Amino acid sequence: MNYIVFDLEWNQSPDGKKCTNKKLPFEIIEIGAVKLDEERKPADTFHRIIRPQVYSWIHDSIHEVIHVDYKDLLNGVSFPQAAREFLEWCGNDYVFCTWGNQDLTEFQRNMKYYDMLCLLPGPVRYYDAQKLFSWFHEYKKLRRSLEYAVDTLGINKERCFHRALEDAQYTAEVFAQMDEARILPYFSVDVYQNPRKRKEELYISYPAYDKYISREFADKEKIMKDREATSTRCPVCRLPAKRKIRWFAANAKSYESISLCQNHGYVKGKIRIRKTDEGRYYAVKTLKNVEEEKAEEIRNKRDSLRKKRKKKLLEEKI
Repeated sequence: MNYIVFDLEWNQSPDGKKCTNKKLPFEIIEIGAVKLDEERKPADTFHRIIRPQVYSWIHDSIHEVIHVDYKDLLNGVSFPQAAREFLEWCGNDYVFCTWGNQDLTEFQRNMKYYDMLCLLPGPVRYYDAQKLFSWFHEYKKLRRSLEYAVDTLGINKERCFHRALEDAQYTAEVFAQMDEARILPYFSVDVYQNPRKRKEELYISYPAYDKYISREFADKEKIMKDREATSTRCPVCRLPAKRKIRWFAANAKSYESISLCQNHGYVKGKIRIRKTDEGRYYAVKTLKNVEEEKAEEIRNKRDSLRKKRKKKLLEEKI
C-alpha cells in the first residue's frame, strides 16, 4: 500500500460572497502530491496547474498567499483532466494523507461539480497529518501551521510554502517522521460523502475512543430521538453504559453526555451535528472513557448552561 500525500491550492470569488457559486465556493487551481511507499519513503510526485472555469480572476487574498498569476493558470489543464490523471497516478492500493481536514472535502466538492464523484466513492479514509502532529508531538488539540511543524522537526526549508507540490513534499516529510505504531491506528474519515442509509452507518473503534457516523436525517431533532445515535456504550467492553447526565446542547451544533460503565468507569459522549450540501443532517458521535473529574466538569458545564438559558428566558419575559 502507498500513502498519497497531497495538497491543493484553490481560488474563490474575487468579487466577494455575493458572487460566490454556492455549488463551488472554492475552485481548485493546483494539485500537488507525493507518493510514499509502505515504509513512507518518497516514490514519485504529481503536479498539475488547473485552468479555471468558474472564477475569472484570482481573489486578492489568494494571490497574496500563493503568488500565482491568473495568466499562468490559463495554460493549465481542465479540472476533470487533472482529477482523472491524479486518481490514475494514485493507483489501486493507497490511502490519502493531507495537512488538515479541508483538502479532501474540497477535492470531492470539485469532483461533484463536474459529475465525477463516482470515481472516488466515500466516505473516504485518510490521515490528517496536522491533527496527528498536534496529538503526538505536542499532546494538544491545536491546529499548527505546516511551517511550524517543519521548524519543530528541524526539516530543511529549501522550498517555498503555499504551493501545492512544495506543501505536499513538506507534509510527506513531517508524516514520515511520525511514529508509525502510534499514528497509523488513528486514521480519519472524510464524510463529505456521508452515509445515506442505516446499513451504511459507520462504527469505528480507535485505541482511545469509539466513533459512530449516522445516516442522514431531515432535521436535528430527529437525530436526538434516534436510539442508535444517542446510545452510549463503553469503548472498552462495548456494553451499554448507564446514563448519568442526559444529552444536553453544549452549543447549536453539538451535544454532550456522561454515562457510567460498572467495570470501566465514566464514558463521555459527544454528538456533533453536520449539515450536508443538500440541507440534510447527520451525526458524528464519539465515546471516550474519562476520569471522575472530567465527568464533574461536564456536569458543571450543563448546570451553567441551564442557568444562562433560564436567565435569558426571564429577561425576554420582562
